[in-house]
Amino acid sequence: MNDEEARCASLIDSLPGVKWWVRNLERRPDHAFWLPTPSDKFYPDFVALLKNGRTLVIEYKGGQLLGGPDARQKEAVGKLWEARSGGKCVFQMVSAEDYEAKLRAVAG
Repeated sequence: MNDEEARCASLIDSLPGVKWWVRNLERRPDHAFWLPTPSDKFYPDFVALLKNGRTLVIEYKGGQLLGGPDARQKEAVGKLWEARSGGKCVFQMVSAEDYEAKLRAVAG
C-alpha cells in the first residue's frame, strides 16, 4: 500500500458508518473480492461493510491513472455492479483529490 492508499485506509477506519473494512489483496485470489472485466478480473482496493448493511467497495486510483482506459473500464463495471445490487452495494472510484468527500458522503 502506498502513502496515498494508506491515508485513504485511515479515513475508512475513522468513518462512523463503517462496521468493518479490509484491504482487498489480489495476491489472494481465492479469498479476495473481484469483479469481472471483459479481459480479466478486477480486484478493488478496499471492501467495507457499512453499519446500514450495505457493502462499500473502493478502488483508489493515483492521479496519473485516473481517467485512463483501465480506470474507465473498472468504474463502469463497479457502477453496473452497484446498480444491479438493489441498493445493497456501493462502488466508489476515488483519488487523492476526492476520496475524503466521496467516502464521507457514503459512510460519514
